[in-house]
Amino acid sequence: MATVKLIEYEEACADVRQIYDDIMHTKETDWINNFWKALAVQPDLLRRTWEGVKDVMTSGVLDPLTKEMIYIAVSTANGCTYCINSHTAAARLKGMTDEMVSELMAIIGMANQTNALANGLQIEVDSAFRAGGLK
Repeated sequence: MATVKLIEYEEACADVRQIYDDIMHTKETDWINNFWKALAVQPDLLRRTWEGVKDVMTSGVLDPLTKEMIYIAVSTANGCTYCINSHTAAARLKGMTDEMVSELMAIIGMANQTNALANGLQIEVDSAFRAGGLK
């Protein structure tokens, strides 16, 4: 259960409704998810967060599916069940298959394991990996 009251469209102030309308237009949907409803308790937080997400997730050189898969990976590492589920749903709409989900989880698991080993063993970073990396 959310720790704040979720702001439904019908009870939202004009500023929040305008942001909700932009979210629905941009995402090509007719509903607002609970994440945005929770942030709407603070309209400025809702606006800043939406503008950031919209900017990062809808523009750039990475394709939309890759962006969603990166979001899933970070959300998995951070243990954010809400974001894992919402971005998995978005990635599936963009073409992610069960095989891709499974491979992504294998990569996340391997990265967590090797990160823990490297951190626990305090392995110094090779000079070839610093400032510009391998050539």
